[in-house]
Amino acid sequence: MNQSTRGAGDPIVDPAQATHRPQYHFLPPANWMNDPNGLIQWQGKYHLFYQYNPNGPFHGTIHWGHTVSYDLVHWTDLPIAMAPSPGGPDKDGCFSGCAVNNHGVATFMYTGVHPETQCLATSEDGLITWQKHPGNPVIAAPPPGLDTTGFRDPFVWQDGGIWYAAVGSGIKGVGGTVLLYQSADLVHWDYLNPICTGRLEETGSMWECPNFFPLGDKHVLLISPIPLRKTLFLIGAYDGRLFTPETQGIIDNGGCFYAPQTMLDDTGRRLMWGWLWERSSKAASCAAGWAGIMSLPRLLSILPDGTLGQQPVPELTALRGAHHHYSNLVVAPGAPAILPDPTGVCLEIVANFERGDALAFGIQVCRSPDGEEQTSIYFDGETGDLVVDTSRASTDATVAREVRRTPLPSDQTLKLRIFLDRSALEVFANDRVCLASRIYPTRADSRGLALFARGGAARLSSLDAWEMHSIWPVGERSALSVTQG
Repeated sequence: MNQSTRGAGDPIVDPAQATHRPQYHFLPPANWMNDPNGLIQWQGKYHLFYQYNPNGPFHGTIHWGHTVSYDLVHWTDLPIAMAPSPGGPDKDGCFSGCAVNNHGVATFMYTGVHPETQCLATSEDGLITWQKHPGNPVIAAPPPGLDTTGFRDPFVWQDGGIWYAAVGSGIKGVGGTVLLYQSADLVHWDYLNPICTGRLEETGSMWECPNFFPLGDKHVLLISPIPLRKTLFLIGAYDGRLFTPETQGIIDNGGCFYAPQTMLDDTGRRLMWGWLWERSSKAASCAAGWAGIMSLPRLLSILPDGTLGQQPVPELTALRGAHHHYSNLVVAPGAPAILPDPTGVCLEIVANFERGDALAFGIQVCRSPDGEEQTSIYFDGETGDLVVDTSRASTDATVAREVRRTPLPSDQTLKLRIFLDRSALEVFANDRVCLASRIYPTRADSRGLALFARGGAARLSSLDAWEMHSIWPVGERSALSVTQG
């Protein structure tokens, strides 16, 4: 384990809590993590920075943590990239921002808080150490004349030799907005206008963590509105100053996906990570010694119907281990059909169903033999929704247990791709929607899979399941993890 990102006051980890620690989603060795920041591919390597508190598994004293990968799958912990500077504009925290390649110079633009200002930092040694710009902040305050609800989380791009920055904000009494700036050198910025503004009653009062980028022949704006606690996508037309949305939707309605950031990699793919927050108690996080994980990387696209498509990156197949296969099974209504293999809590499952005359059908994961604990993933034919039901996922009354759903257009077939990683669950359906959840089973035997249908029979065309390898080398992070059974 790389000790450089550990805080001197790290708590002793409760081994019982390690059963919920994911093994193939990225998270730091210990302590608090939230938003992904500074995503960039540099000299062939993927760099992921993130909001990090080295002093404990709770939000506070925000630094930028750092990890690097050659393959989007296996990650190496690196030293903390940025810490608050006493007396500086980021003295109370280095909040969210982005990374760009400024003619060969790696550059961060990020938010210092109390008050919120925009700052720069650069690296000359391969993104390991960072020097803050002596003229920080480079944007000292919101535009005069706007009564804003926030001013943070810059997202920067270059077009025609000019740099542009989208800064998350909101206008009191009106709604969330994104403010557009331009610069010739990343240091001197001119305010242009709000690129897009929402309606308070529909899309919240403050738009955090904006991402703005071309995709196909459209532009996409991602926003994380306060107080909605979810991320929205808006797809539409951009004329260089104003963005006109044509389509809007929820990125992930699973209840714990927030503040995503995207990047363009060297092959031209638009990749996205999001923060998956905990759905257990603060006391449980303190006992575990960690809080917050990163989603798996997702590949974004524009679907034929004009909405946003998202798929897990293909590199994740490298983690597949022992394989189990089923085909051509009738899933009858009544008691769930328990599959003999695989059992476990670190799995990838690809299941293809035909609806038949079932009103609802799907799969249960982390099921105890008696069904006391189970998480149900299914298509609800009466509402047309993909559903993840965690109401029986845990016997622990302190964790979130709920039913989350999202509309899923269906042509009578359902393809589920499920990534189960102890407490992390990401469900992709028909290559178009995703629900990410957190589950915390308490029973050691909550490891089973089962198929079920209601109101009629469905057919399982095929099911492939793989036991997933850990992304950490043998022995690494041993103090914070337990052996996968």
